[in-house]
Order: sequence, then structure tokens, then C-alpha cells
Amino acid sequence: MKRIIFKNFMIHRVQWLFIPFVLLIVLHACSSKKDPQAIPAVPIIAASAIQKSIPVQIHAIGNVEAYQTISVRTQITGQLTKVFFKEGQDVRKGELLFQLDCRPNEETLKQAEANLTRDTVQAKNAEVELQRYSALLEEQFVTRQQYDQARTNWAALEATLKADKAIVENNRVQVQYCSMYSPIDGRTGSLKVNQGNIVKANDIEIVVINQIQPIYVTFAIPERDLLTVKKYQALEKLKVDALIAGDQRPEKGLLTFVDNNVNKATGTINLKGNFANREKRLWPGQFVTVVMTLTNEPDAILVPSQAIQTGQSGQYVFIVKPDLTVEMRPVVTGSALQGETVILKGIQAGERVVTDGQMRLTPGAKVTVK
Repeated sequence: MKRIIFKNFMIHRVQWLFIPFVLLIVLHACSSKKDPQAIPAVPIIAASAIQKSIPVQIHAIGNVEAYQTISVRTQITGQLTKVFFKEGQDVRKGELLFQLDCRPNEETLKQAEANLTRDTVQAKNAEVELQRYSALLEEQFVTRQQYDQARTNWAALEATLKADKAIVENNRVQVQYCSMYSPIDGRTGSLKVNQGNIVKANDIEIVVINQIQPIYVTFAIPERDLLTVKKYQALEKLKVDALIAGDQRPEKGLLTFVDNNVNKATGTINLKGNFANREKRLWPGQFVTVVMTLTNEPDAILVPSQAIQTGQSGQYVFIVKPDLTVEMRPVVTGSALQGETVILKGIQAGERVVTDGQMRLTPGAKVTVK
């Protein structure tokens, strides 16, 4: 019996000794848990959402085209005796470009003019003779046959006279073709035939002239934007800017052409902008960035584009609340413009959004704004 009492006494004693030990372990475990208030604030950079009027624009890649391209060819065969310009030179409409050896054409013209003079004299003589025969026929001094013969001779000479005039006119045109003039204001390209060579009529182009003032920029837009473009084009002329690589100054123009069909292969439609190109900054064949402004959207909400994050549920931003904690809020975005994105839904003007440091954030996290 004593042994049992002693054994129970020892068990209770061990239990009382074990309880403080357990309490110490529990207290240590509790003390090892981090206090939420002790978590350091995450450093971030923030910016405020702003409200302002912005342009509604369409961006595309465009190609510069000459307003007119003229391929200069000779219309007669002859020797190229003189070139009056240098390659790459600007020329004016009506300016003399080439001179061909015109001596054979001039001699042919002289011969045709001589034939015309001869036949003119003969035609006048035949006319006088016809008038004489007409008077004699009334007096019955000549027969009807003699009168008809005189009349036929006069008619034949009149026909010959018309043919001579046509030949003379044709030869005069041939002589004029010996001098070749610029049909437009433009810039000449490389000379394909050098002075002294024989050129054949309509054989090869001697030079190409491009009109670059004004000039076109051709670009393509998706067919889904066609209705919007036509809508705003009906209200006013649409402005088109052409941005040249390495040059911050846009060349300004107007939309002047919308193609009459959509490209089935690409689902795009071609448009053209007309540019004055006063400084000749745009050059045929050049690629440029095209920005076409449709209208202005008033009171749009904008945030820096780097504030927009994309998750499994879509796009969102971190909002900095007044107590310096963050809220993850889904947003609906619109167009982007010069580093800013339009927010269609989700943010009010004046709210601050996180623009840097989002990778370390969770909803409700404490932040410090740099």
C-alpha cells in the first residue's frame, strides 16, 4: 500500500514539473510569431491618376510615295546632243531637259512646207480656173464635161493641200520633240542615257522625275477601324502626322484617300495622307510612323502605363490608400498615349497608383512612398 501511495506521489510530482516546461515551450512559440505591425513597409513609387482631354488616335507604319512619278522617254529617234540638268537636281515644270539632233527633222519639215507652198499655188489657180469655167458654162461656151473636169481638178488640189498641211504639222511636232521639257515640278533621278548616245522612240526611260512637294504617305489600318474613320472623316478633315526615325518633329498632313476595298489576305485597308513637305524631309520609299487623330476625348482618366499589371483575372493596379496600405483593384484599360494609359473603369481622378515595386506587394501590405 505504501508502495502504491509513493508511486502516485512521484507521478503527480513529475506532472507538476512537466507543466512549467510546457508553458515555457508555449510562451516561446508565441513569442517567436512575428507581430504584423513589425513587418517593414515596402518602398514603392506612386503617381496620381489624372483627368484631362486626350486625342483618339490610330497608329500605323506608312510608306512615303511621290505625288507624281514621270518617266521621261523620247518620242523620236535621234542622237542625244545636250543634257541641261544634273542628276538629283530639282527642275521646274516647262524647264528644258534634253536636246536631240534635230537636223534631219528640220530638213523634212522644210520639204513639207515647200510642197505645201507649191500645192497652195496650184489650188488657187485651179479655183480661179473653176470660176472661169463656171461663167463660160452659163454662156454655153464650154461643155458640162469641161466644167466638171475643172471642178474635179480643183477638188483634188484642195485635198492635196489638206494632206500637205497635215504633213507639215506632223513634221513641226517632230521638230518640237527634239527638245524635251519637264512636265512637272520635281526632282530628277539618275540619268539612264548619257549625252552622245542614240535614243530610239519610246525605247527606254532617260530619267525619272518624282514630284515630292506635295507628297503622299500610304498606310494600312485594320478593317475594324474603317467605320470609325469614315464617321469622323464625314465631320472634318482628319489630321495625319508622319514621324521620321531619329527626328522628333512630326510632319503634318491631312487624310485625302481611303481605298475602295479591303485586302482579304491581311484584313486591312489602305489610306493616304497628303503632306506639303515644305522642308523635303519626307522622301519617296521612306518608312515612317503614322499617327492619325480622329477626335479628342474629354475628361479621360490616365495613369502611367507601368502601373498596369496583368494577372490571371485580367489587368489590375495597386491603389495606395490614405493609411499607406495598398489595395489590388481590377481595371478596364483603353488606348495608350505617350507612356500613359486610359482607364475606362476602376479608378477615379486623384487616386494614387503604384508605378514601381509591385512585385513585393500583396493586398493590404504597408508601403512607404519614395
